[in-house]
Amino acid sequence: MDCSIETMEVMPDHIHVFLRGTPTLPVHLIVKNLKAISARMLRSEFPHLKQKMNSMWTRSYYCETIGSISEQTIQEYIENQKNA
Repeated sequence: MDCSIETMEVMPDHIHVFLRGTPTLPVHLIVKNLKAISARMLRSEFPHLKQKMNSMWTRSYYCETIGSISEQTIQEYIENQKNA
């Protein structure tokens, strides 16, 4: 998809992801593909998830582009989420 995950932190009920992508790629397609691929991988590695959950992820997501905030600030925020 021509995007890369710069930083990621897995929380108990959500995930923070800082990724870099091309501006012409719609965000909803990136999120949809990340959720689909990760669900497929998780169900492959943990077969019991197939029986427990009809849907691995919700359709909701939060997206923000960076402007006046530096990349370093966002990466530090995401990396420090487990300590918060």
